[in-house]
Amino acid sequence: MKKVGIVMGSDSDLPVIRKATDTLDSFGIPYEVHIYSAHRTPEQARDFALGAADNGFGAIIAAAGMAAHLAGAIAANTVLPVIGIPCKSTTLDGIDALLSTVQMPSGIPVATVAINGGVNAALLCAQILAVEDPELRGKLEAKREKDSAAVLAKDSAVMDRLKEDNN
Repeated sequence: MKKVGIVMGSDSDLPVIRKATDTLDSFGIPYEVHIYSAHRTPEQARDFALGAADNGFGAIIAAAGMAAHLAGAIAANTVLPVIGIPCKSTTLDGIDALLSTVQMPSGIPVATVAINGGVNAALLCAQILAVEDPELRGKLEAKREKDSAAVLAKDSAVMDRLKEDNN
C-alpha cells in the first residue's frame, strides 16, 4: 500500500495532524509526518515533494495556518494529490489560511478541507488510495455503514424520547 506524506508548517499544527494520523491508523494506512515551512525551509519542502512519488507516497496532506502556502508549495513540486488543511490561528480565526489554501491558480490543484479538518483530509487520502485497493475500499464502505447506523440509532432514540415527553 502506498503511504501518506504529512507535512505541517509548525509543531503547533500537531493537534490537527493527530486527528489525521489517528484516522489513518484506524485504516492501517502507513504515513510519515514532517515539519517543513514554505517560507523557512523551502528547499526541504521542495525536496520532499519532488521525491514523494519515488519514496512510496500516494497522497500528501499539508497543514498550515496563517499565510498557509505550504500545500501550494508542495503541490507545485509534485503531481501526487495534495490535500490542504488550513489551520486555525489567533489571526482571523483560520479564514486567512483557508483562503490561502483554497485559492490555488489553475494547473496546481490543492484539495482543501475545512479549517482544522484533519479527519476529512485523512479520509480523502484513504479514498484516493482505495481506488486501487479493494480491501481499503471495503474498510471505507464499512465505516460509512457504521456511521449511518449510528445516526439512525440516534434518530430512533430522539423519536422515542419525544414520544415519552408527549405522553
